[in-house]
Amino acid sequence: MTKPLLDVRNLHVNVGEKLILRGLNLTVNAGETHVIMGQNGSGKSTLAAAIMGSPMFDVSDGTVEFLGEDITRLSPDKRAKLGVFLSFQNPEEIPGVTVENFLRAAVGAVTGETPRLFKFQKELFAKMDELGLDRVYASRELNVGFSGGEKKKTEILQLLMLNPKLAILDEADSGLDVDAVRVVSDGINKYRNADNAMLIITHNQRLVDDIKVDYVHVLDDKHITLTGGAELISRIADGGFAAVHGDITE
Repeated sequence: MTKPLLDVRNLHVNVGEKLILRGLNLTVNAGETHVIMGQNGSGKSTLAAAIMGSPMFDVSDGTVEFLGEDITRLSPDKRAKLGVFLSFQNPEEIPGVTVENFLRAAVGAVTGETPRLFKFQKELFAKMDELGLDRVYASRELNVGFSGGEKKKTEILQLLMLNPKLAILDEADSGLDVDAVRVVSDGINKYRNADNAMLIITHNQRLVDDIKVDYVHVLDDKHITLTGGAELISRIADGGFAAVHGDITE
């Protein structure tokens, strides 16, 4: 039997003495797209950071397995090399480092071999054209002076260039206008295939309107309280989380 791409079991996550996640379980297989929804402060971003291995959060119990390997105590860079990618809700500005140099270094760090310059530039420019991102951004400092939409497009550019096994997108539609959301969703569809998987964290349906979603999970009371199909997204959009509260069986 094929092992899950991601298998989170009985996850407990703390920040200091505060318990943020309690007994959370989540399984993601290759070829699947999962959406995590929940009210502000429910722990969605904490889950993303814990899967990526952020040192800001303490996993006090439970395990995170990736392709059958226990990665619970691995550092973020080692998880990235295994094929885990996290798109941040608010990408950081990195003065002095161009988008091109950052991506070339990132690809080299993941693959263990620095890409040849001209071949890399050809692929980079092709991906930028697909996303409608002006090639001039390749020579600009990463995220410095970028609008919210430009930052998110650059994050999707990173996703396409790194081509990870598991992509975790944390509020990728936050602060975007309709056109920018469409560009981001198009980029997500270009990335998705039968060998990778996506975990999309959001609180509205705009981003996933044009994406095939396999499972939707509602995060509440520090763990996943409800799992269903894509129809949950519309129900929550129309009536809030109260609209699905009656479906919770625990």
